[in-house]
Amino acid sequence: MEFRKSKVEDIPEIMRIIKEAQEYFKSKGIDQWQDGYPNEDNLKGDISADESYVMLIDAEIVGTAAISFRGESTYDKIYEGEWLSDRKYGVVHRVAVSNEFKGQGISHKIMKFSEDKCKELGYSSIKIDTHKENFVMRGLLEKNGFEYCGIILLEDGAERVAYEKLF
Repeated sequence: MEFRKSKVEDIPEIMRIIKEAQEYFKSKGIDQWQDGYPNEDNLKGDISADESYVMLIDAEIVGTAAISFRGESTYDKIYEGEWLSDRKYGVVHRVAVSNEFKGQGISHKIMKFSEDKCKELGYSSIKIDTHKENFVMRGLLEKNGFEYCGIILLEDGAERVAYEKLF
């Protein structure tokens, strides 16, 4: 198992995994990633910003995530709670695992990799948000030591539940 930065030529495979996640959300009635997001332009932006990663098993892409250290303007205001700290933080976005590899702990490894990357770069906190009905992700976050902090609003006004983990 290996992590590496994503390349432009990885986009078709990353989009395949994202489309699987979109179909899963739709089948569960979760209104997340149902509006054309994330798309190839988002991935190209992540790659050009050096924020996109893929996880490989035997040279096959099995998972993806974006890890950003530029801050997140939608995290500036939190409702019905508060962040655990005002420390500089990393943010994890667009976590997805291939259907073929679900249930094998891949998402836990992605979260651990994200945390390790933050620590390696001197950050002492990691934040993430997800749809309130995405109970699989919420469970993953809680099992990995993230604490629920409150509600944030996306740029389009959609609510997301926000989590943070300190190290």
